[in-house]
Amino acid sequence: MPTRRPYPSDLSDARWELVEPVLAGWRFERRGRALDLGRPPEHDLRDIMDAILYVDRAGVQWRHLPHDFPHRNNAYGYFARRQQEGVFAQLNGLLRQLLRQREGREAQPSACVIDAQSVKTSTSVLATSRGVDAGKKIVGRKRSIVTDTIGLLLAVLVTAASMQDSIAGTHLLDQVAAEHPSIRKVWVDGGHRQHLVEHAATLGIDMEITQRKPGTRGFTPIPKRWTVERTYGWLMLHRRLARDYETHPHRSEAMIHIAMTDLMARRLTSENTTSWGDPTPQTKQQIPG
Repeated sequence: MPTRRPYPSDLSDARWELVEPVLAGWRFERRGRALDLGRPPEHDLRDIMDAILYVDRAGVQWRHLPHDFPHRNNAYGYFARRQQEGVFAQLNGLLRQLLRQREGREAQPSACVIDAQSVKTSTSVLATSRGVDAGKKIVGRKRSIVTDTIGLLLAVLVTAASMQDSIAGTHLLDQVAAEHPSIRKVWVDGGHRQHLVEHAATLGIDMEITQRKPGTRGFTPIPKRWTVERTYGWLMLHRRLARDYETHPHRSEAMIHIAMTDLMARRLTSENTTSWGDPTPQTKQQIPG
């Protein structure tokens, strides 16, 4: 246990037990490839993970990490290496399976939903990795995600905001078909083109384009697709995602994986995430986290 005073974003003992095997296995594998096997690890894995969660949850810059965490260079170094080696995606997949099974579902989903969200970027983002979403009038990046029918993340792709939904959807469909062969149905919105439906058919996936009824005004949940919109709402509890601050798109994808991992771990351990809009503690969990 850390000797410092805990932050709200810190892992509880119960959540640490969920993620420790993956992180410990990653460190063991890396040390197996290293030359200095006799040198003990310099940093505690839990402290490093707490530092990464602090950045994701509070939305601060790495250089603004409190001094009682490991140095920002070490924390970011671990974050970058874990992203490169797919550790955060692996954690996300493990917790998703556990959560689906706890809710009486099969570990692997048979249907999914695709949607995209355009967000503004910070000045640290390279101009070559951002674009203009003409429809939403946003200069920045686009987050395209795939969720199962209860809103748990299956895949994410971060691109320039100018990327067409159908092009991003093609990449996501290929990834989902390779990693989740049980998928047979997918719902998308009207921004996706007919050629994507045909591409899905070649993968053995039935794609359905859902749209709002003509004449509908105001907010109206669209059947099947409202779950992915809710997922975006869950992710926004992590202030680092309120805008895209990451220099590289793959780091943005990692921040989304971390946020979803945090949410699912809290849901598995029945721990609520504080909502700043309602300071009254919730007596019953309403969101995954």
